[in-house]
Amino acid sequence: MRKKIVAANWKMNMNLDKGHALVAAILKGLPELNSDNQVVIAPPFINIQHTVYQVEDVPHVYVAGQNCFTEAAGAYTGEVAASMLKDAGAEYVILGHSERREYFGETDAVLAKKTDQALDSGLKVIFCCGEPLEIRDAGTQNDYVEAQLKAGVFHLHKHQLANVVIAYEPIWAIGTGRTASSQQAQDMHAHIRSLFAAQYGQPAADNLTILYGGSCKPSNAAELFACPDVDGGLIGGASLKADEFLGIVNAMIGA
Repeated sequence: MRKKIVAANWKMNMNLDKGHALVAAILKGLPELNSDNQVVIAPPFINIQHTVYQVEDVPHVYVAGQNCFTEAAGAYTGEVAASMLKDAGAEYVILGHSERREYFGETDAVLAKKTDQALDSGLKVIFCCGEPLEIRDAGTQNDYVEAQLKAGVFHLHKHQLANVVIAYEPIWAIGTGRTASSQQAQDMHAHIRSLFAAQYGQPAADNLTILYGGSCKPSNAAELFACPDVDGGLIGGASLKADEFLGIVNAMIGA
């Protein structure tokens, strides 16, 4: 049975005190989790070790980095190696987020190297993919996402997939005034799973966790998570408010 995950991506928000208070509020209201229902929190780099200390005794709650570098070490001022995240206590790292692709020019080739570094360092990868508005309007979103996955993760061996989670971001439905329906989310998640089935076999695809990353909130989480190929969410804005994030976690538990 594949895992269900709700992951909080704080992006560039929260100082140490605010981050501590947010995690404390989340843990206070957190429902009982198990190995098949997990929560991941991805704070800014400066909060990682502090967050690790807060959640270390809470079963099935993990910490993620929001990014890592392509190299293991060296003269790369301002970068953070995957091994450093692991050493700080992180279990996951988010790679290929649409903001990293758009604002920092990260290519699929770069993300393939980052993925290798992360897995080699013992991290699990939440690998993001998704299409912008012009691609959705052109009706070529399936081909676009397929190209991202082929270039970014399909070089991996089948056994490595146990440490890979896919997050689908419909970029066209984030901050544009347009929304993705649960059927549109399901259609893309099913397409992604079919790509992995073709590449690695159906059993590997059936065990792959695929998260939805398109403005998920308490009001639509239950409907989204009821879709057969949607295994949770990568949550942005709603992860910055404990009650909203907990509402999404509860929707995962009830799905």
